[in-house]
Amino acid sequence: MVDELLDRATAETYASWFRALADPSRVQIVEYLARQGRPLSVGEIVAAVGLAQSTVSQHLKILTEVRFVLVEAVGTARHYRINTTCIACFPSAADVVMGRPAPTAIGDCS
Repeated sequence: MVDELLDRATAETYASWFRALADPSRVQIVEYLARQGRPLSVGEIVAAVGLAQSTVSQHLKILTEVRFVLVEAVGTARHYRINTTCIACFPSAADVVMGRPAPTAIGDCS
């Protein structure tokens, strides 16, 4: 029955989130930022994940587009931090796929 489906707009938002996490390096970056609990420079992230600066910057661009990661200007530099608001509204893949209740409020994550 169609009215039992996750609404299309929410499904599209979740799909964009899952696409953003479809790369293991991006998963590592998100996890690292979440554990650090503070804004980090690109250089600090590069040192942690062991990828080239340009690659890390491209991953951060994708993660900021879906608002998993927030960027702050610090002088002429940019620092990146996890968007803690998204933790509450990001469903696990298993929740969505297995039909378990998923958060209904997208909040600051969309």
